[in-house]
Amino acid sequence: MGFFDFGTIFFLIAAVVIFFQLRNVLGRRTGNERPPFDPYTAARKNDKDAAQKPENVVSLPRKRLAGEPAADAYVAIDAFAKPDTDLNRGLLAIKDYAQTFYRKTCGAGAKMSYEICVMAYADGDRKTLKNLLSREVYDGFVAAIGDREAKAEKIQSSFVGIDKADIVSAEMKGSEAHITLRIVSELISATRDKAGAVIDGDPETVAEVKDVWTFARDARSRDPNWKLVATEEED
Repeated sequence: MGFFDFGTIFFLIAAVVIFFQLRNVLGRRTGNERPPFDPYTAARKNDKDAAQKPENVVSLPRKRLAGEPAADAYVAIDAFAKPDTDLNRGLLAIKDYAQTFYRKTCGAGAKMSYEICVMAYADGDRKTLKNLLSREVYDGFVAAIGDREAKAEKIQSSFVGIDKADIVSAEMKGSEAHITLRIVSELISATRDKAGAVIDGDPETVAEVKDVWTFARDARSRDPNWKLVATEEED
């Protein structure tokens, strides 16, 4: 009987120790425990939420990616050039072929190119001109610069600004887009001989200059720059 009592007490003590060890490891239930995750119940809940989603929820529009055609660009062309005119058809043809073409950015780039070309010619800067002109126009500019240098003449120029730059014609020639602009600018310019005497122009007078320049760009090229391919001076 004593042995039985001793064994009973021994196992009782062991059970109490094990109970407290489990309690320390697992903790106590408070009634606020998170229920175990049931993937099947979660899936059914998601399906139910989707079915109850209001139909009047409007998704935000997708942002237009760079280079994607914009319908308003065609509208802008119609607003700029009267439909069924040569200019309108030419601009639309360029836009159809080169979706990244935008009339306003083209005009702004042409005006910047015009100023750079005028000043580079006056300074005899062949390197700058080579990057902006077609081979034929470049050869003509360089020939005039060489003739001037041979006579020891120099051009003194100051670019005042551009009053107007209107697109007067546009067309596609194969894969090459051509844009012709009539440019009215103001320039102070005088040519001096080797002795410094003024032989052309006026170093103190702002003169109005009217030019018709044609720019071209290969629509298949990644190069966004337009090159001057033809020049004409208006009276």
